Amino acid sequence: MKNNDWKERLNIVYSTNPDFKFESEDEQEEVTLPKEKQKLRIELDKRNRKGKSVTLITGFVGSEEDLATLAKMLKTKCGSGGSSRCGEILIQGDFRDKIEQILLSEGYKTKKI
Repeated sequence: MKNNDWKERLNIVYSTNPDFKFESEDEQEEVTLPKEKQKLRIELDKRNRKGKSVTLITGFVGSEEDLATLAKMLKTKCGSGGSSRCGEILIQGDFRDKIEQILLSEGYKTKKI
């Protein structure tokens, strides 16, 4: 039996379409691409950071868990702090060359900007 909770349909008033089906907002988890198909961009960023430089890795396609796992591995190997969110990884400091070598050895495709 379908879940017919009226609280989930607060913004729907009435539909005259006979084929109308209410769409629930169940998020589909994004599938992580294999390492060989990932195209990661590595760049140095200093904007809005009070002159401090960070290495920014963008272009990751996949779930937030896989992104966090990759970020943790990079932070550990660089011996630096950082964060990951919205498909981007921030590593504190200028580690472009080191991160490029690490990602290439792991099987990712990279491009240094």
